[in-house]
Amino acid sequence: MLLEINNLHKSYGNGVNRVEILKGISFDVKKGEFVVLLGPSGSGKSTLLNIIGGIDTPDEGYISIDGHKTGDMKDKALTAYRRDHLGYIFQMYNLIPNLTVKENIEVGAYLSKNPLELDELIDTLGLTEHKNKLPNQLSGGQQQRTAIGRAIIKNPDVLLCDEPTGALDYNTSKEILKLIEDVNQKYGNTVIMVTHNDAIKNMSDRVIKLKDGSIRKNYINDNKISAAELEW
Repeated sequence: MLLEINNLHKSYGNGVNRVEILKGISFDVKKGEFVVLLGPSGSGKSTLLNIIGGIDTPDEGYISIDGHKTGDMKDKALTAYRRDHLGYIFQMYNLIPNLTVKENIEVGAYLSKNPLELDELIDTLGLTEHKNKLPNQLSGGQQQRTAIGRAIIKNPDVLLCDEPTGALDYNTSKEILKLIEDVNQKYGNTVIMVTHNDAIKNMSDRVIKLKDGSIRKNYINDNKISAAELEW
């Protein structure tokens, strides 16, 4: 088992203002699995993703990757965990405005001991003819492809995606989902994707439905379809 999430609890605030965000979340993720965390706003899915990503810490419970608990790691080891094991894709692209597409992706390669081949990845991303453009010369979909490239070139064990199509139109969203699907299949990266879009669950291997900080459903998707077949 690549990733073990065990009895996570997380609250914010104190006293009467205390709000419990996660209420004992537990599940496992296999290497290469495509997992969708599905739920409405306020269900705790982004908090959960941030804890898996080492950006936030739980009040109780633990995350373990390859048998190593993140809670046992000092700051330096936690930084190495994020650098060596994780890639992040957010709704906002966070590209460096004065670097080209190729240079923005290359930034991710500097963080890896075993990066993917740059030009091959740029070709997989469909960005070869745009590789010397700056971010402000790109469409939203092209900017998100660049952000995915920056995350993927590290060759991370786990790719964390927080509403990666939230700012995109329908057709571009499907293109980005197809790209993440291709990356998962071609490079074998484990994908954990947060979304409130119910249709996206149909392209995943596993669906985890969250509501009010608890897991309501956790099941294998026996009727997986391709991203190209998704409709909403």
